[in-house]
Amino acid sequence: MILTVTPNPALDLTWHIDRLRPHTTHRADAALARAGGKGLNVARVAAQQGLDVVAVTTAGGPVGAEFAAELVASGLPHLLVPVAGATRRTAAFVDAATGDATIVNERGVNPTAAEWDALLRTVRDELHRVTVLVVSGSIPAGAPSTFVSALVCLAREYGIPSVVDVSGPGLLRAADAGADVLKPNRQELAEATGIEDPIAASRSLLRRGARLVLASLGSEGMLAVTPDAAWHARLPERLAGNPTGAGDAAVAAVAAHLHRANRDPQSILRTAVAWSAAAVLMPAAGEISPLHPDLRRRVVVEAADRQDSA
Repeated sequence: MILTVTPNPALDLTWHIDRLRPHTTHRADAALARAGGKGLNVARVAAQQGLDVVAVTTAGGPVGAEFAAELVASGLPHLLVPVAGATRRTAAFVDAATGDATIVNERGVNPTAAEWDALLRTVRDELHRVTVLVVSGSIPAGAPSTFVSALVCLAREYGIPSVVDVSGPGLLRAADAGADVLKPNRQELAEATGIEDPIAASRSLLRRGARLVLASLGSEGMLAVTPDAAWHARLPERLAGNPTGAGDAAVAAVAAHLHRANRDPQSILRTAVAWSAAAVLMPAAGEISPLHPDLRRRVVVEAADRQDSA
């Protein structure tokens, strides 16, 4: 079973607009409301592909009640830790004319120390039946500095591979704790490591203890970097659509491979790019297009130049 942890969930609201024009009034149909956050999106994609999953997260306040009700209605297996702070919201405005999206994310309220402890206990209680642990999403300001590394260490204690998609200091702490796979984007890599080149930045995380880094490059594709090799993968053309859940679909692909004990970096990279592209074709995060097998066949994988020999 794949277990995902979402430290900072949100009720995702998505509006589709004929054409987004700044400084004007728009009309749209009712927003699509969905319980979201990166780990939940990962769990939805994995479940859609027939994998056994459980999503662990928090919920609080009136928005949290709506969030919890949507999760129940969706049928996604989940465990909710109640918190006093209100669950945050995100808003995505998708321009139908261009396929691009404008996204606004609320920052969220930091849970209390006792609530963080309850979240860790909930995860620990499930690990005896878990094959892959995924930690994904933003970390609220004020969260315990050890939260991400504690989860990675728990996974190692139980002999479970961990996949981590966080930013900032949490990314460095996940590497230090020995995460099996890290999935930052180019900007997150540079901000966390202070190194602009994504291959060199990825290798700095590998030297800290991570085993594989998948680095999203946006429309330029994705890198897979190990201590000894690096590969670049992309589709031949850019796909228009809603990119909100593209990175989460890539993480779901990684988790699916690890669940099946497939650790081949090139195979993981190819599927991650295909599932990421398939997510762009869908109206909301947490889904991938049934075209993903065809997209996988079209992914171009090439060796990337080593730019960091230190």
